[in-house]
Amino acid sequence: MGKLQLARYAMRLLLSVAGVAIVTATAFYAIPHNPTTVGFAYLLLVLVIASTWGLAEATLASLAATLAFDTFFLPPIGRFTVADPQNWVALISFLATALITSRLSARVKRQALDAIDRQRDIERLYTFSRGILLIDPVEPVAKQLARKLAEVFGLDAAVLFDRRTGEIHRAGPSDFQSADFEALEDQLRDAATQGTSFFDPERKRVVTAVRLGSEPIASFAIAFANPGASMQDSVLQGVSNLIAIGLERARAQDLAHQVEAARRSEQLRTTLIDAMAHEFKTPLTSIRAATTSLLSSPDQPSESRTELLAVADEEAQHLQALIDDAVDMARLESENNNQHLRIRRELTDPRELVEAVVASLHTQIDNRPVDIRSPEDLPQLALDRRLLKLALKQVLDNALKYSPPGSPVTVRVSNGAVSNGHQAISFEITDHGPGIPAQEQGRLFERFYRSPSVKNQIPGFGLGLAIANNIVQAHHGELIVNSHPGETTFRMTLPIAAADEGARP
Repeated sequence: MGKLQLARYAMRLLLSVAGVAIVTATAFYAIPHNPTTVGFAYLLLVLVIASTWGLAEATLASLAATLAFDTFFLPPIGRFTVADPQNWVALISFLATALITSRLSARVKRQALDAIDRQRDIERLYTFSRGILLIDPVEPVAKQLARKLAEVFGLDAAVLFDRRTGEIHRAGPSDFQSADFEALEDQLRDAATQGTSFFDPERKRVVTAVRLGSEPIASFAIAFANPGASMQDSVLQGVSNLIAIGLERARAQDLAHQVEAARRSEQLRTTLIDAMAHEFKTPLTSIRAATTSLLSSPDQPSESRTELLAVADEEAQHLQALIDDAVDMARLESENNNQHLRIRRELTDPRELVEAVVASLHTQIDNRPVDIRSPEDLPQLALDRRLLKLALKQVLDNALKYSPPGSPVTVRVSNGAVSNGHQAISFEITDHGPGIPAQEQGRLFERFYRSPSVKNQIPGFGLGLAIANNIVQAHHGELIVNSHPGETTFRMTLPIAAADEGARP
């Protein structure tokens, strides 16, 4: 017992005796009395003390009340006579009252505290369950569950072992000591495979299994911050069930995403093959028409032959560009699935790159005004020419598709921007379409995302801007959008030289 608690205990004893003294003085000097009235007053005082403080204080008050009752209110007045049976009746009455009342009071207090503990446990379980619903799918679910468990229940440390992934995640203001973590890891693995539980009162920690039905799928260990803290078995089981729900929910979401990605990937693959076949047929048809005309009429004028050969050459270049784009898309998709996009840098003139992109989209541009603006003294960029050309084509094609047919499109190339602490060059592509709603701008670079307002009106797959963004990020740059009704600008910023990568001339 601490000094402060000891001082409070002594004060309660003193106040108990003082209460008896006040009742005695009031009944003896101030108010006309009889022994029965005074006895009830003492009983009431003992009852109040027993229900408020406890047995020790009530017992002391009982002894003091017995002494005062005999001395001042039972004959002979002014003298204490232990042998008198009335003294024993009074003492036993007061002590019995103190004992019964203090026990009843202690039981009520204990029940009230238990009810408060149960209410707190229910609130914590509810908070923990709400936290599971708000889990971020980007971060590992088991790691978030361990952190939320430690936060909600005020634990010193929490460790969660996910049997499916084999990963162990720790959380809490302090951590399990590294010296005994190996033993704890073995206990976690045993609990997750065999469904066993461990309790270590010396280290104030519990290890228990997490079951889905009858099969253990994980395990967790908790350590309490306070020496007397504990967790009831029902609460521990509730935590286990909620963790199982959280892990299974995350697994179901992962499977759903995989199924949806596979479905979209297969749909995309089929559609792209059909689209590529259609695109390849257009230049091939023109080439066949030109060569057939030359073979069927070898004696036609030289001007006609030259014109047919020019058509065949132009369409062959178009076909070559289509093949290059298809190869680049396949390469990009393959490397992106492997989480590593390989960049083959070479020095490139930014304006010449833009002009090549515009020329490659002459069919889509038709007679629309596309204005290229750039200063004369632009430095060369160290970049993957084919990939950056593909990225610019995606953004420019996006501007052409989502703006009115006769409206102009502006491509600006400027120097002096800053990207990741390096001097950079920016490419800005501006169209004058209806604009992109603010709530949709944050999702433009997600794979397969298309605005609900246009996805049924304009063909597409929702991949172009995602591909462009991946290419720009692989070059340590950034792609941002600024849009309002009547004008949308995509700004692609690329560092002039990467610190860790060279370029071949």
